[in-house]
Amino acid sequence: MPAKPRLHSAEDDLAFMRSIVEGGGRPPMTLAICYLAGGLLYGLQCLFHVGQATGLVQWPGLATLAFVVMITVTFLLILTWAILKDRKDGGSNRGPMATRSLNAAFSATGMANCAVIIVFGVGAYRDQDFAIWLYYAAIVFALQAAAWYMAWTLKRKGWMLATALGGWVTAVALGVLVREPLLYLGVCTVACFALFALPGWILFRDARGAPKGA
Repeated sequence: MPAKPRLHSAEDDLAFMRSIVEGGGRPPMTLAICYLAGGLLYGLQCLFHVGQATGLVQWPGLATLAFVVMITVTFLLILTWAILKDRKDGGSNRGPMATRSLNAAFSATGMANCAVIIVFGVGAYRDQDFAIWLYYAAIVFALQAAAWYMAWTLKRKGWMLATALGGWVTAVALGVLVREPLLYLGVCTVACFALFALPGWILFRDARGAPKGA
């Protein structure tokens, strides 16, 4: 007589769901590069503007424009390379649910950022008030904080929670300091390196398949 199949207990079901959600998986190279390259490049640009605000950098207008354009062009070139590499390696279509959910969260955040750029850019141009544009960065960090908090709820990694909290504090600080150019730039500089480049390096290391704990 065949053995009666064992009924699954609630504990078995919970263990199965946890194995799906908490699976490892590597972050996509595109996400890692977005943060690492973006943090380094735009952090460098913020440092450049700090130098201008303090009088240490006195470049003519055309040279300044060329530098700013070079930063963005360099970022786009690096991002293109990362996207192509992701497609070659299978991208974010592979991996456990937690990793795919994380990728979706940051993709959605990127879409929201594009909308914010348009809204604040048009508003600043229409009202001829550059301070309106500066609120854009505050919203970006707020959205990033929300995405990183979601990442933390999925992965339970302490550095993700720290990044989320840092993004929230940065968003509030930038919103308050839009009329204080030097302080605003100082906060932006630190945040670019600490909340974009550093998490980007961690993601980049994971995307390359570095051993856990390395």
